[in-house]
Amino acid sequence: MEKQTVVEQFAIALYEKGLLKGNGDDIQELLEQFKEIEKQKIIYTYNQSWHFRDKPYETAEKYYNETFGK
Repeated sequence: MEKQTVVEQFAIALYEKGLLKGNGDDIQELLEQFKEIEKQKIIYTYNQSWHFRDKPYETAEKYYNETFGK
């Protein structure tokens, strides 16, 4: 089961509260941009952490994809 990133959780909360306005395509494009930023930060943190080096993931990107999907 894939987890939601913080960015996705935030977007859902805004939507549920009726705080998102404008074109849905524009919002989706922004969401994808910020998800990519979050992905890069997660990968960077994974690569810098000695704790995760013992995990069975070959790469940090594989870890991200298995945890959050592509």
